[in-house]
Amino acid sequence: MPIATPEEYNEMLDRAKAGSFAYPAINVTSTQSLNAALAAFAEAESDGIVQVSTGGAEYLSGPTIKDKVTGAVALAAAAHEIAKNYPVKVALHTDHCPKNHLDAFVRPLLAVSEERVARGEEPLFQSHMWDGSAVPLEENLEIAQELLARTSKAKVVLEVEIGVVGGEEDGVEAEINEKLYTTVADARATVEALGSGENGRYMTALTFGNVHGVYKPGGVHLRPEILKEIQDEIGKEIGKDKPFDLVFHGGSGSTAQEISDAVDFGVIKMNIDTDTQYAFTRPIVDHIFKNYDGVLKVEGEVGNKKAYDPRAYGKLAEAGMAARIVEACQQLRSAGNKIK
Repeated sequence: MPIATPEEYNEMLDRAKAGSFAYPAINVTSTQSLNAALAAFAEAESDGIVQVSTGGAEYLSGPTIKDKVTGAVALAAAAHEIAKNYPVKVALHTDHCPKNHLDAFVRPLLAVSEERVARGEEPLFQSHMWDGSAVPLEENLEIAQELLARTSKAKVVLEVEIGVVGGEEDGVEAEINEKLYTTVADARATVEALGSGENGRYMTALTFGNVHGVYKPGGVHLRPEILKEIQDEIGKEIGKDKPFDLVFHGGSGSTAQEISDAVDFGVIKMNIDTDTQYAFTRPIVDHIFKNYDGVLKVEGEVGNKKAYDPRAYGKLAEAGMAARIVEACQQLRSAGNKIK
């Protein structure tokens, strides 16, 4: 099965950490963007992660329905079918879920996976993110403990955020200030609360100046050396090399060196959304500008059906997004590193 089993997902994460590479985690909002991600992973010969946020899941359920669980389940079902045609392993993940959406998103989806595992089947998603960045660290970790107990039994990996990512994504907003930098004390509290794998596997988004959204290189001060400091300090304390499986959020506009450093320091998953949104939309705009009198019925004419057929510009959009994902696979060194 191209959709990774829990064992294969753990192997993917282990291989990335041992081989100093990271998987692009691509946010999707439709089967078109799903197709683009799968095509890109296949072209790059890279396994990868497809993920959906609360807003993306709402959109997938239908703009008039706005049911996050329906949209997420629909995406998973589509991915299980469509991915069969691609020679790579793909993991399914749910992205940022703040406290006010847990009961309408992560917890119901976990219940689905619990029921599936109880029947001897695989979980629906391979990992879920709990975004506790907007609540005090103590509360963040208390909720993480509750979720980790459930995810570990359901053969699912939990992702937590320790620190704050600036900017805004799907209603989760934070100022750009000193809170964007996770401390060693924050990381120590995380290990004390969640363990270092013995209570279930989790990935950790430690923040080092990350900001969601659009910014030019140099517009945000990233300090990936913070990741090394935390890995080294906590690693010494618990006797484990690079104890955290790290996730890179808010990476749009990052330099190649910043990305490379982050991967060297233990990042095994990098979320990519803003850049791929633009890469998807840009070819559509180009098509419309070049075929203005075809996509529109100008001055009483009938237009050109081949120009306004959604497939005409949809294919271009998918190709544009796929090209950006291939670039990400190359930057993150996952290209050519698929499970044989």
